[in-house]
Amino acid sequence: MRDTELYRHLLGLLEPWTVDRVALNIAERRVDVWAVHPPGIAWPCPECDHTGPVRDHAEERTWRHLDSCHFQTYLHARIPRVACPTHKVRQVRVPWAEPDSRFTRLLERLAIDLLLECDVSGAAGILGLSWDEAWGIQARAVKRGQARKGARVVTQIGVDEKAAAKGHRYLTLVCDLAQGTVEHIADDRTQASLDGYYTSLSDTQRAGLEAVAMDMWQPYIQSTLTHVPDAAQKIVFDRFHIMGHMGKAVDTVRKQEHRARKAIGDETLTGTKYLWLYAEENLPEKHRARFAALKGLNLKVGRAWAIKESLRELWAHGTSQQAEGFWRHWFWWATHARLVPVREVAWMLKRHWTNIVTYFRHRITNAVSEGLNSKIQTIKKMAYGFRNKDHFKTAIYFHCGGLDLYPR
Repeated sequence: MRDTELYRHLLGLLEPWTVDRVALNIAERRVDVWAVHPPGIAWPCPECDHTGPVRDHAEERTWRHLDSCHFQTYLHARIPRVACPTHKVRQVRVPWAEPDSRFTRLLERLAIDLLLECDVSGAAGILGLSWDEAWGIQARAVKRGQARKGARVVTQIGVDEKAAAKGHRYLTLVCDLAQGTVEHIADDRTQASLDGYYTSLSDTQRAGLEAVAMDMWQPYIQSTLTHVPDAAQKIVFDRFHIMGHMGKAVDTVRKQEHRARKAIGDETLTGTKYLWLYAEENLPEKHRARFAALKGLNLKVGRAWAIKESLRELWAHGTSQQAEGFWRHWFWWATHARLVPVREVAWMLKRHWTNIVTYFRHRITNAVSEGLNSKIQTIKKMAYGFRNKDHFKTAIYFHCGGLDLYPR
């Protein structure tokens, strides 16, 4: 009697359910608990408010529960079925588990907490589950969270790409810049990849989009222009991607100059690749003396670096008019510095200037998306990569989707 009452409390069983018996197996370190209900109970249909008597019972099912005294604990019960005039014969819902789950809600909640802190293998090891069982809990949590996520207007989004695997396999990510959450994941980085997000929105949601931060990637641009009202005024080309293009131009200049100098035995630029990619204030102290000496030399890469650093000032201006004045001077310098990679980037930026200067209307960047990308990369490393892209997407939504994951 004391055992049954104890496990009724441990399992959180409420009327009409109660514990019938408890079996302890010390050799297997296992506890089995059987839950029953009294006869004559009227049960609600799981699909509607209709209640009726028990028609019959399903075969006995077993759910894994939280361990008790370091013993794995299993709950057994035969679930009643009711006849509903609308939905025919339905199995009633039990209070301790989600439909189709082999685990109690309390165990799933613990598993979700563990999965948020470590990878699937780690959580499975702690709980004594198989990898597939732990992964199933994570996948159900994502499905549950997405089902609960109501339609809402997202005013500012960031569109970015993420390498899913080697061989130029990509995912397209759409992020809510205000909430810092991943809203949509699609295969590849084509126009269709982003079309899928926009077509999932209502007319009100699309009209409510105020700004879209993205790289200067034509398929994303075309998709946004096609689906978002007044998109030409809402697209903002992200400054971090722009500075990334300038960084690549500086590195190209360095490589060209290094090859030319090395051919005549000059090793001045050996081992300097990353020095030129730093923003000046981020340069590690141990490299400052050497970098100062390099800047004092008449190097092409030094001029390219100075042009790159100057461009960062564009976004510090208060108005688009001030930015226009700065841009004219910077563009002349970049196109007359006799540095082909820098000149090519300058002309690319000129072609896209209309949606670079929209920054001063919306003041957004893809910094949130870049932060999520960093978190996603950590998830990928923890799992030693994902051979299955759908598993990768599930993991991203689980950790970065801002979803209500827990069973109630």
